[in-house]
Amino acid sequence: MTSKANPTMSDVARKAGVSPMTVSRVLNGDTRVREATRQLVADAMTALSYVPNQAAQRLAGARAIRIGFLYSNPSAGYLSEFLVGLLNQASPHNVQLVVEKCEADEHGVEQARRLIDNGVDGIILPPLCDIAELVDLLAQSGTPAVTVACGQPDDRLSGVRIDDYQAAHAMACHLIALGHQCIGFVAGHPNQTASARRLQGFKDALAEHHLPQAPELIVQGLFTYRSGLDAAEQLLAQEPRPTAIFASNDDMAAAVVAIAHRLALDVPGDLTVAGFDDTALATTIWPELTTVRQPIAEMAEAAVRALVRQIRDRRDGAPAAPQQVVMDHALIRRQSDAAPRVRPPARVVTRLRM
Repeated sequence: MTSKANPTMSDVARKAGVSPMTVSRVLNGDTRVREATRQLVADAMTALSYVPNQAAQRLAGARAIRIGFLYSNPSAGYLSEFLVGLLNQASPHNVQLVVEKCEADEHGVEQARRLIDNGVDGIILPPLCDIAELVDLLAQSGTPAVTVACGQPDDRLSGVRIDDYQAAHAMACHLIALGHQCIGFVAGHPNQTASARRLQGFKDALAEHHLPQAPELIVQGLFTYRSGLDAAEQLLAQEPRPTAIFASNDDMAAAVVAIAHRLALDVPGDLTVAGFDDTALATTIWPELTTVRQPIAEMAEAAVRALVRQIRDRRDGAPAAPQQVVMDHALIRRQSDAAPRVRPPARVVTRLRM
C-alpha cells in the first residue's frame, strides 16, 4: 500500500484532474499552460502539501529562480497578506525570495540596485512602483519586474492592480445611497498614484450626485494608523460634523473608529466608517468594517506567476512584452455603515406668564 505521507506528482495530477505532464509543465513555468489549469494544479499541491523535488527539477533544466521583493508599507496587515501570496507561489514555481526593506524616507533605488547586483532574476515592486527613478533603473537595467497596486502603471513594466478609481467611486456612491451628504475622506499617502485615483473616484461620485465638495472634509493621511487618528480628530472637530468618513485604507479607518469611540460616538449610529483593502484588521475591530476588498494575496500570487513567465521566456531567448493585469475588487458591507441618524429638531418651550 502506497504511503501518502510524501505525495507524488502523480497524486497531484489525480487531485487536479490533469496529466502528470501538465503538472510538470506548471512546475517548470511553461507559459502554454492555461491559467485555470495552473490554478487547479496549485490548489492540488496546497491540499496535498506537495513539495516539488528540487533535484529532479534541476535535472529537468528548471533551475531555481531568485526573485527580489522590495517593500515599504506601513500597514502590517497589507504586508502579511502580500507575503502569504508570495509564499503560496514560491514552492510550486521553484522560487527563492530575497526580501529587501525600504525605509519610509528612502526611495528604494539603492535597495533595488543591490538586488540587481546580487544577481536576482527579477523584482516584485509593490507601491514603491510610483517612484520614477526606481522604475527607470529597472527598465534600463533590463531586469524583469512586476509592479503591484500601482495607480498609474508604467508601460515598460508588467503590473498587477485593481481599478482604484472605480473601487473608491463605488464606495462613495454606496455611502451616498445610504443618505449621507456630509462625508469626510482620509486620503492615502501623497507619493502613491493609487491614493490620487481613490481621491478622484470619491470626488467624482460626489459631483455626480450634486453634493458639495468642501475642502475641509478631505484630510491627508499616510496609510498609517497614527495618521488616521490625526485625520479623524480633525474631521470630527468640525461643525457640522460629517455623518460618514471614508478612509483610503483599513488602518486609517480603524483609527477613525477608535477616535469615534473616544468621543462617545456610536458607530454606525452617529458615524458611518468605511475602509479600503479588506485586511485582517477589518474583521478584528468592533464594529467590523465595511470596506473595499482588494485581493492582496491573489495580486501577489499573480505577480509571481507573471514574473516567472518573463524570466523563463528570457532564459529561452523569447521576447517578453510587459502585460497589465487588472483584478476584480468588491464592496464588502459589515457593521460599520448605516443611514445617517435623523435627530428631531430642537423644541422651544415658551413659558406663559400668569
